[in-house]
Amino acid sequence: MSWFVTNTIAAFLLPPLSLLCLLALGIFLLYRRPRLAKILLIGVFGLFWVASTPYFAEGALHLLEAQTAPLDIARQDADAIVILGGGTYFRAPEYAGQDTTGTYTLVRLRYGAKLQRKTGKPILVTGGKPLGNRISEAQQMRISLEQDFGVPVRWTEDASDNTFEGARYSFRILQQAGIHKIYLVTHAWHMPRAAAAFRRAGFEVVEAPTDFTTRYRTDLLTFLPRAESLRDSKIFIHEVIGLLWYRVKLSISD
Repeated sequence: MSWFVTNTIAAFLLPPLSLLCLLALGIFLLYRRPRLAKILLIGVFGLFWVASTPYFAEGALHLLEAQTAPLDIARQDADAIVILGGGTYFRAPEYAGQDTTGTYTLVRLRYGAKLQRKTGKPILVTGGKPLGNRISEAQQMRISLEQDFGVPVRWTEDASDNTFEGARYSFRILQQAGIHKIYLVTHAWHMPRAAAAFRRAGFEVVEAPTDFTTRYRTDLLTFLPRAESLRDSKIFIHEVIGLLWYRVKLSISD
């Protein structure tokens, strides 16, 4: 299934489009089946409020992040560092209109660079051209690590369109170098799905998560809807769907 088809289907399952579709259905039924329509509209309102409220959205991400833990370098060793791509900043004006690393990717690169300086292990970056961008995510990451962070990159995997493919293609590259145990760098909320994919590909994975969801304090503002929280809810649902899809995919292949 192509990247475009997969993400089109995902768009209808994730907020806000999924909630807007339910809202449209409720409005459509308002004069045909008013009782059902009212129940549906009240339900959509409740779901929208929960999905856009920091307390609940961040709590959902914590459920994913609780499945991993910060890396303890002193106790956990590996032979290479694999950093996963996290999106592109397209045609960046301040970079002469070139495609460059997106915000999520930069967060991962920052931690990956720190890890490389502490361990001295070689780096593999992974990420292709899922949107048909001119420069693959992996190439963008290599440029940023070497020019912005002063850290060398030994391998570049730039053929994958998703995490599952990235795991398989990265294993082919590192297997040739005799490497099976890796530090895996990605967001904490993405780690459960990413680690499962890389272990399935054949790696022994030492999880190196970054950017855990934290909060300065819990107050009234934590219970007021915010656009950022809707994004967090989208991330949570996307990861849960991804985990379920991987299970189905692997059961079929087995």
